[in-house]
Amino acid sequence: MATNRVTASRSAARGGVDPGRPVQALALAAGLLLGLPVLVLVVRALANGSLLGVLGSGVVIDALALSLGTTIVSMVVMVLLGTPLALLLARRRFRGQVLLETVIDLPIVLPPSVAGLALLLVLGRRGLLGPALDIVGIELPFTTVAVVIAQTFVAAPFYIRSARTGFAMVDHDLEDAARVDGASERQLLARITIPLASTALAAGLVMSWARALGEFGATIMFAGNVEGHTQTLPLVVYGEFQAGNLDTSVAAAAILVVAAFGVLTAVRILHWGRALDIRAGGS
Repeated sequence: MATNRVTASRSAARGGVDPGRPVQALALAAGLLLGLPVLVLVVRALANGSLLGVLGSGVVIDALALSLGTTIVSMVVMVLLGTPLALLLARRRFRGQVLLETVIDLPIVLPPSVAGLALLLVLGRRGLLGPALDIVGIELPFTTVAVVIAQTFVAAPFYIRSARTGFAMVDHDLEDAARVDGASERQLLARITIPLASTALAAGLVMSWARALGEFGATIMFAGNVEGHTQTLPLVVYGEFQAGNLDTSVAAAAILVVAAFGVLTAVRILHWGRALDIRAGGS
């Protein structure tokens, strides 16, 4: 009885209720289901030395360099195009806004292969805009530019959603005070709005980068799998597995897992830092 009372008082002090053994067992099973396959993959890549071995593989290094280069360009495009859109959605109410937000979020739930096929039907040589692009000598499918477009298409919604939330949470009273002090709209955006929303912007950008880095379906449909030109690291994982080179495939996959783990950790640190700032401001 005394032990139960101590346990209950500790749970109450933490602001929660002891979930009980059945719930804990189910939670452990869920954790193992989600974490064990990834852990085994990384451990195998380290144990057999394949993770270090791929560092000398030209195919993997070229794919990694291409993935990093294209995702950086994709991030720049997302910031330039997604930030104004997110600001508009956060600050204005207009007819058709719900439809626009649904269209923006659609790539999140679309199968990547469907996204790639949609891009091909619009930007391919026989697509909707293909003839017009062909007249000016622009050919997008199965090029490095196509990789950037595919990554941007599937990853931009993550940035726009996070940026929209960040802009919506900015205190309007601070912006109004800056206007009273004579700040222009450009100064207001650069010195008040964006800095206050910077945590959400950074979190969205990091998540978008992770999504772009792991993009596979839209890339292989729209950009192809051309070594040195459109073959990103996820395509190497698939290609090496199909060729029977399991160790190389596992090692390339482990690189993606480590990168994704680092990204998600960074996002949680950003959110944790923002929560501390909010608590400090409230106190």
